[in-house]
Amino acid sequence: MMKLLLPTTTLLLLTFSPAPPGKFTYVDLKSYSNQKLTDNFGSGRDGNDLKAVREGERTFLGVNCKVGPGVIQLGSKLIDKKLPLEVAGIKVDKTCAKIHILQATGYGRGNGDVNQEDSPMFVKDGTTIAEYRIKYDDGTKATIPVVYGEDVRDWWFTEQSKGVSRGKVAWKGENELSNSFEIQIRLYLTSWDNPHPNKKIATIDYAKVDDTPAAPFCVAITLESK
Repeated sequence: MMKLLLPTTTLLLLTFSPAPPGKFTYVDLKSYSNQKLTDNFGSGRDGNDLKAVREGERTFLGVNCKVGPGVIQLGSKLIDKKLPLEVAGIKVDKTCAKIHILQATGYGRGNGDVNQEDSPMFVKDGTTIAEYRIKYDDGTKATIPVVYGEDVRDWWFTEQSKGVSRGKVAWKGENELSNSFEIQIRLYLTSWDNPHPNKKIATIDYAKVDDTPAAPFCVAITLESK
């Protein structure tokens, strides 16, 4: 069967027009990342990587993000290698009006293009698979949930797959393995209004909260000023 491949330019929802200087600042994830863009994700099959995103400063849906050499990958019972269920103490030490998170999840299969509820990879819509725990410097806390079907879905998708109801698809592309199955990959952008914009955020913890097959990962975190 002949493959119909869309040109790369039609797959990327990415622009290079920078926002006004000072509007966005980046949370440095480099020292917390545990999965390189160029390494194989999930089960480790060859060619299942994120190198098409490319390291560097990018603008996704009007939000400037800094993509590092790797991502923070949380564990899943479907991944053989030992991965953390929580990465704590991500340093921020800044105030902000909004937090923008570029993220996705491996596994899920609840994309709606086929009935996959019997699959060991299936995650039901409305399931909270992870959360970002915001810790302010005065000791108070807030939480940004990551809900399957609202913020993210399985990063592998077809054009018949469902979208998300709260986050937005920020990037579409492919890798060598997904291309062999005529599948694409995507990342999502979640934007959160900080209820305490005048409080300094000390740290953020990124943690899995449900024993699902999902393997959520965080690519970038951007702070937006008031």
